[in-house]
Amino acid sequence: QVQLVESGGGLVQAGGSLRLSCAASGSTISSSTMGWFRQAPGKEREFVAVFTWRGTIIYDKESVRDRFTISRDNAKNTVYLQMNSLQPDDTAVYYCAASSSQYPERLPTEYDYWGQGTQVTVSS
Repeated sequence: QVQLVESGGGLVQAGGSLRLSCAASGSTISSSTMGWFRQAPGKEREFVAVFTWRGTIIYDKESVRDRFTISRDNAKNTVYLQMNSLQPDDTAVYYCAASSSQYPERLPTEYDYWGQGTQVTVSS
């Protein structure tokens, strides 16, 4: 059973930064494709970034716009999402997810395991 636990969310002013963490257990992230998604109130869950087990990194350029960086620490079995220059539109619950796919999947349906989410709120 794979478990994912996100942390690092909170309230930040526009222009600020946060680093989200996703700690995995029950599986090693080095053999999983790890994605970050977010869901704002009244909206569908949307793709943010993915780090495949082969090392491929893909961002949703429209929403991220070179402000976010995904990384992983295999020794800690943890994936991170560094978010800079945060804006009110970034307010959402952020989820990490794990997939057995070797491809940089962007659809939530391609992921097998999900964390409980962490709230990010950006004030103007």
